[in-house]
Amino acid sequence: MSWRVYSSFASSDLVATKALCRAYVLTSLSMNFPTLLRLLCFLLVVSAAHADWRVALPGWSYQFPLDHGSHPGFKTEWWYFTGNLRAKEGEELGYQLTFFRQGVADPSRSLPKSRFVQRDVKFAHFAVSDISRKKFHHFQKLSRGAFGDAGFDEGGRIAWIENWSCERTGLHDFHLKAQQDGISVDLKLVSPTAAPVIHGRNGVSQKAAGEGRASHYYSLTRMKTSGTVSIGDIEYPVEGLTWFDHEWATNQLALHQSGWDWFSLQFEEGGELMLFQIRTKDGGRDEFSSGTLVDASGAAQKIELSDFELEPIEWWTSAESKGRYPVAWKIKIPKHGLDLTVRARFSNQELASAPFAYWEGTVSVEGNRKGRGYLEMTGYAGRIVGMQAQ
Repeated sequence: MSWRVYSSFASSDLVATKALCRAYVLTSLSMNFPTLLRLLCFLLVVSAAHADWRVALPGWSYQFPLDHGSHPGFKTEWWYFTGNLRAKEGEELGYQLTFFRQGVADPSRSLPKSRFVQRDVKFAHFAVSDISRKKFHHFQKLSRGAFGDAGFDEGGRIAWIENWSCERTGLHDFHLKAQQDGISVDLKLVSPTAAPVIHGRNGVSQKAAGEGRASHYYSLTRMKTSGTVSIGDIEYPVEGLTWFDHEWATNQLALHQSGWDWFSLQFEEGGELMLFQIRTKDGGRDEFSSGTLVDASGAAQKIELSDFELEPIEWWTSAESKGRYPVAWKIKIPKHGLDLTVRARFSNQELASAPFAYWEGTVSVEGNRKGRGYLEMTGYAGRIVGMQAQ
């Protein structure tokens, strides 16, 4: 999803950098204090200064495999993998592995020559949903990549942070690996489609009024997935489907926007649906809420705000963040004959992490289409630190 988690820091650089600093402190306990302090001071100075970042404008011509890689001229970028998997004995599992690039110095700026001075900060989130046991495991990492422990675009590796990595193995194929505290994935992803799905119009997915308040956004919506998922001492050989999103941008969210609900759904009989609504602070739905419907042949159609209805029907309250999340939804798209109920496979799939908490987990699809998917919800557990205009 286009501005997903850490994506709109450009709207308030100083506040955003403070959020980055807080996350760095919480996730870099092994780093000695003087080194960390110097890094944080550098981030504050560089990010708060004038920056000359590119913005997402109409007319982008996507080129693959080049566009699977990073776009350092833009401030924010992420590679987002979510999938539903089944083990040989029938156990069902979900996973998320996401790599973020957050720019702190645009390419035109001259920087001191030091391995400790980096143009961007690297983030990653990793989660496994153990559906049968209703157990959610989630982790995050943050690094400057000073010693090559994190980075982008090295040979086949698109992104990595320590032992979490995404490697491109074919035109639209990938190998994912991540391990943390006894939880791991080692997955091969193969896309049967000839070309990714491009969201929005004329190369951009608009998120708010104004030039550049948009992202370049594409997806591989049905990647055949195989490999292993390990939980403690149990290793599960698995197969299933993955959804891959890749976006890059600079400015997106506006002051009146408070959060979003994003759906990626894969139907059993073929076809997929990406749908998001941007919520406004007055309780409404922003005019730039939209989606993409993909048929079984791979043809995509844009879904406008006027085409769909979203209604929350069940709620769950987090004991950690106190956020109250809608974990079941009615989706209607009359124009395309869709009448769906989307429901969390289990309620507690919240990533309660600094600098803010959000919900992202595996869901089922019922109604006149059946399937599986993922749902992401932000803004229910407080303000989205660093992601909104001030």
